[in-house]
Amino acid sequence: MPDETEKSGTYTDAAKAIAAITEHVPVYRDAIQPAAQELGKGLHLVAKAVNAALLPVEGFVWGIEQVRGFIHEKVVKKLENVPPEDIQAPKAHIGVPAIEALRYTGSEAELADLYANLLASSMDRKTAFSAHPGFVDMIKNMCPDEAKIMKFLSGSFCYPLIDIKITEPDNSFNVAHRHVSLLGIDSLCKNPPFASNYIDNLERLGLIVVRTEVRMKAEEPYKRIEEYPQIAGILADLRKIEGKKIEVEKFRLEVTDLGKQFIRVCVIDKETQNRG
Repeated sequence: MPDETEKSGTYTDAAKAIAAITEHVPVYRDAIQPAAQELGKGLHLVAKAVNAALLPVEGFVWGIEQVRGFIHEKVVKKLENVPPEDIQAPKAHIGVPAIEALRYTGSEAELADLYANLLASSMDRKTAFSAHPGFVDMIKNMCPDEAKIMKFLSGSFCYPLIDIKITEPDNSFNVAHRHVSLLGIDSLCKNPPFASNYIDNLERLGLIVVRTEVRMKAEEPYKRIEEYPQIAGILADLRKIEGKKIEVEKFRLEVTDLGKQFIRVCVIDKETQNRG
């Protein structure tokens, strides 16, 4: 096993270089050498801490055997209702990056399942045409909570959002809270307060779009948001501010056509997908 000092790399080398310079400048040696030694010790401790922090991450990187095992277990199961004669090799520009991505995300069940459905869809002769190569990078750019949101949205392609706006006496305004919703809670996200950020990212990926000019038909979905305890508390506090007008703007997000295709291919379990 390599000596721990070697792991500190250029940091320890820098300390040695400083010490070497001082050998040729004796007048400064006594003043600089203790500082260089302390620098070396400090950086050595940092290197050890970094190594210790990164060690668990190595365990999450799958080897090819783990990927192969996952494919045999998950992907084979998802293709069990597909006739053998309709099973084909996936296109390289989908299969190769998807399998490579599994090495780093296989331990995240929500993301691994998206890849499994994508691979299975691309291997079914009747659904391969709908497996877009861009879906691999989309999954790469998603976190597990965002995968949960897309799964939740597969049951309904729109969802209510509100903005809480503060209007000043001169009619200028600012949005105090944007994209407020219960989406993180309804989707069973691990971190529901980040739902607004998740919406931004999913919109960036082209899977959803925020439609500020369109509302849900019923009023009940918005009432549910406003009456949720934490949100109701925020509204109550803001309305206590004198001279300010508090408005709730109501609109919704919608799943895009690309998002619907992504849901059909990657989100809905292949076993239950309509093969057309």
